[in-house]
Amino acid sequence: MSENPDDERLEELREKKMEELRERQQGGGGDAEAQREAQERADAQQEAVLKQYLTDGARQRLNAVEMSKPEFGEKVKQQVAALAQSGRIQGQIDEDQMRDLLKELQPDQQSFDIRRR
Repeated sequence: MSENPDDERLEELREKKMEELRERQQGGGGDAEAQREAQERADAQQEAVLKQYLTDGARQRLNAVEMSKPEFGEKVKQQVAALAQSGRIQGQIDEDQMRDLLKELQPDQQSFDIRRR
């Protein structure tokens, strides 16, 4: 009978461990949801900043770029939001300024010079 209390203690430890694992799994789902909600809040905040600092023409140009090159469009949005939050934007960015910003941020494209003889 001396093994009986040890067996009971071992069983209790197993149950506690199983319960902790279940909580972690359920908590992991909660972490993913919390992370998704945080991402949605960040996206909403970014959109609010863009609406505040971009004119309609600049927003249309940015949307056109985002439709054709989603990664580049997202990069530009992040850059504009960062500039706005750092206080480096005075007033609103119009379409011409957006065009200049897009040229600055655009990766260098290789040009091919074809010469005919």
